[in-house]
Amino acid sequence: MDRNTELSEFLRSRRARLSPGDAGVSVSNDSPRRVPGLRREELAQLAGVSTDYYTRLEQGRHLNVSETVLDAVARALQLNETERAYLFELTRPRPRRTVRRRPPRPQRVRPGVHALLRMLDGVSPAFVLGRRGDVLASNQLARALIIDFEALPYHERNMARFMFLDEAARSLWPEWETVAAEMVASLRLEAGRHPDDPRLTELVGELTIKSPEFRTWWADHNVREKTHGVKLYHHPVVGDMTLAYENVTVPGDPDQALCIYTVEPGSPSEAALRLLASWTATSSADPSAPSSEARPSGGPSSDVSP
Repeated sequence: MDRNTELSEFLRSRRARLSPGDAGVSVSNDSPRRVPGLRREELAQLAGVSTDYYTRLEQGRHLNVSETVLDAVARALQLNETERAYLFELTRPRPRRTVRRRPPRPQRVRPGVHALLRMLDGVSPAFVLGRRGDVLASNQLARALIIDFEALPYHERNMARFMFLDEAARSLWPEWETVAAEMVASLRLEAGRHPDDPRLTELVGELTIKSPEFRTWWADHNVREKTHGVKLYHHPVVGDMTLAYENVTVPGDPDQALCIYTVEPGSPSEAALRLLASWTATSSADPSAPSSEARPSGGPSSDVSP
C-alpha cells in the first residue's frame, strides 16, 4: 500500500462524509456545491491552516506534518480514536530501507495459549487471530461453530478469505454485510500498520478481484479496531445464537488476539451452545456419527501462520 496515496484517499473520504451542517459551517444557497461534504477551504479553516497547506496534505505531498496540525485536522474531520490513530500512522516517517525487507516471520502460538484454548473447549468457542486475520489456532468448539480452519490449506486459514469467498459464511452470519464490512475496516487498519506486508497485499488483491462487496467497502477507507461486540450466528445444526466476543491481545505478541465467545446465562443461545458442544463431543468420539458438511470437525490446531 502506497502511504501517500492512502493518506490522500483517506482524508478525502473523511471530508466527503462530513456535511457543512455537521461541521457547523454556514453555506450560501447562491453558491452551488460540486463536491460531497466539506470543501477543502472549509476544512482548512476549521483546522486553522491555510488552504494551500491542507491541499498539499490531502494530496499526500506533505508528510512531515506536526502533531499539532494533525490533531487540528483530526478534530475538524471529527475522527474517532481509531481513525485518528490511523491518520498519525499514515503520516509517521518511515526509515529509508538500505537492504531488501524480509517478509514477516511466521507467527507461533505459545503452548500456554494452546492449553487455554483446550480449557475453554466445551464451554466457549475460542481462537487466535494473527496478522491479516489469519486463524493461527482454535479449539474444537470454535471449529464446529465456524469452520475447521485446520482442515484447510495454510493459505486459506484466514477469516476474511472465508468470509468473502465461502458461500457458507453468508448463511452462518445473518447480518453478513455488517460483519463483512467490519472485517474490511479491520484489514484497512492492518494495512496502515503494516504497509509492506506482501501477504496482506496479496490477500487484498485477491479479495478485490473476486468479491465486488470487498472492492466497494475497501474503497470506502473505513478503519475499525475490533475489540469486543456481539454477533448473530445461524448454525446449520443448532440454529440461531447470539454470541458476545472479546478480543484480548496475547502478551508478548501485539499482532495476536485471543477471541473468546460467551453467551448470556439462561438464554436460548446458551442452550444452543451447549447442544453444539454436546454434538461436537459426540462427533469427535464416534467417527461414524453423522457430521455437518458445512462445519467439519478438525484435528489439533496448527501453531504456525503460513
